[in-house]
Amino acid sequence: MLYITGTIGTNLGPALIDDHPAVVLLLSSRNRNLFLSVPYIDPVPYAVIGFLRLLLVGVVLYMVGLWFGHRAVAWTERQVGEMPALYRWFERGMDRAGWAFVLLMPGSNLVCMMAGHRRMRARQFVSLLVIGLIGKLIMLWAGGKILEDQIRDVLDWIEGYQWWIVGGLFAISFLQSARKMSKNPPPALLDDDTDDTDDDSEREAGGDPDAGPATDALP
Repeated sequence: MLYITGTIGTNLGPALIDDHPAVVLLLSSRNRNLFLSVPYIDPVPYAVIGFLRLLLVGVVLYMVGLWFGHRAVAWTERQVGEMPALYRWFERGMDRAGWAFVLLMPGSNLVCMMAGHRRMRARQFVSLLVIGLIGKLIMLWAGGKILEDQIRDVLDWIEGYQWWIVGGLFAISFLQSARKMSKNPPPALLDDDTDDTDDDSEREAGGDPDAGPATDALP
């Protein structure tokens, strides 16, 4: 649901950010929407909505990384198109200085998931995430205030084309999802022969292919 609403909010942002900034931020509080909303929203709803939306996403991704580990990180890596070298670099970086990653990149989906995957303590993660998000919101608000006139000019300029832009963004999102699906189909779409082979391997190893995750993998 967070992914779906985030995609909708991101694509509708150019058309609605000036008239309904709070709605856009509720759907998607990505950097672009936060920055463009500054001239059209009061600081309190900007801070509250942006902080809670980003905190929710960060905690959810941390828990996904904690519970599902490498499988979830690898799936996300395929969806965002990250290279394996970057994934390995993130793993090493999180092990050595995970606190810095969370503090300096609090809105990064990959960082939040990797923090759970690499077993960063929950209390430490949340504390660093809160500090990082506050700093991020302040910086984007200050930048939006400095460039307020330019933001208004840009949104006024695209007003006549905004729904064409929205349609184009949704088309791009659909094409990207279709391309990723074709490259990484879910297990249900794989050939039966592949599934049978995997099941046979599981049984020969003494495993149960229908069993859930091991108990010791859960928090």
